[in-house]
Amino acid sequence: MSASPPLFPGSVGMSDLRVYEWETEDGHHGGTPHLHTVSNEGYVVVGGSGEVHTLSSEGYARDSLTAGSVLWFSPGTVHRLINTGDLRILTVMQNSGLPEAGDAVLTFPLEIVQDADRYRLAATLPEGDESERADAARRRRDLAIEGYGSLLAALEDGDRGPLEEFYAAATALVQPRVEEWARLWSDTVLADVETTRAQLASLAEGDASHLRDAVVVRAVPRPEPRAFGMCGRLQVWDAHRP
Repeated sequence: MSASPPLFPGSVGMSDLRVYEWETEDGHHGGTPHLHTVSNEGYVVVGGSGEVHTLSSEGYARDSLTAGSVLWFSPGTVHRLINTGDLRILTVMQNSGLPEAGDAVLTFPLEIVQDADRYRLAATLPEGDESERADAARRRRDLAIEGYGSLLAALEDGDRGPLEEFYAAATALVQPRVEEWARLWSDTVLADVETTRAQLASLAEGDASHLRDAVVVRAVPRPEPRAFGMCGRLQVWDAHRP
């Protein structure tokens, strides 16, 4: 029996998100706007209330979020979570492992996104106690809102130029990591797909031998405190099997 547990169904990743309640200069409360370069993301709202503001091929949109709301979006969608009352979300991320490997790009001002060293410095939280990390996470969020505000203002004026420039800068920023991502994707997501392909072929031949390898995976939450994520405090799970 393999020592590694099978991936979560669909090779996705999950996290329990408590959206930041920190106030912003534009009068909202919430998280850090960003986009993903290759991964779809989904929200299942489990409690509280808020909104998600998005910039996409459809322009600017605001969707209300309450318990039971389900929404997902494709790569390139700039998204910003707004917390109006204890907003809690189960996030579901495609390509488990890639978002953690840098698939997300925060909407810092363009001159920062165009400079890999400045971007890394602005995006990386320092080591330190909870208070120091919280202050750094809030500064990071506010810097991303500054860049987001410029993208939004242009889009509302009918000008997609700044968003296209941001896409180009985000692409250049992640390009050096794509080879690493491709290996990770092949070892996880593609391998999972190929396992299903092989199982379908076996079933077509009347071979059910893979059913004898059935296992149950149990996950436990990582110890508190929660991590400082882009949009809020994150709880993730470690998977174990006997």
